[in-house]
Amino acid sequence: MSRSGADLALLLLGGFRTLVDAAIAELARRGYEDVRPVHDFAMRAVAAGADSASELARRLSITKQSAAKTIAVLQDRGYVSRDTDPDDGRRKRLRVTPLGFEVMRHGEEIFDDLRRRWERQIGAAELEAFERHLTALVGPQPVRFDTAGYLARDLGGSS
Repeated sequence: MSRSGADLALLLLGGFRTLVDAAIAELARRGYEDVRPVHDFAMRAVAAGADSASELARRLSITKQSAAKTIAVLQDRGYVSRDTDPDDGRRKRLRVTPLGFEVMRHGEEIFDDLRRRWERQIGAAELEAFERHLTALVGPQPVRFDTAGYLARDLGGSS
């Protein structure tokens, strides 16, 4: 059966959604019912050096207001903290808390489990070939931190 390019994009998006939805549901079963995909993107950006709302906004390609709201939620839930900058007492720096790193580790374990499920469904060789083909098509680093902002952006140009 021949498919269109749009069908391919929707299948890839469907695969992403299937994995993410299953991971969010499993995180909830493990006691992290308040975690959303954007929280993981944000915590990973903070862990990689986005230590302010402005820097987080830039890395996620979202507004500073959205970054501030995301930070407030993550702080309220104990996943990130704002600590005084040792070089400038007026500045607060973001950091991922031990609880935040714990949530990210659980997420990684869950995605590994989900990958193993897919492997059982289609076979190890097929899944490895699929991953090799995707890597050839999208490159070895297919997702950037700004994916959350990209998905949420207004493609129509209005604000």
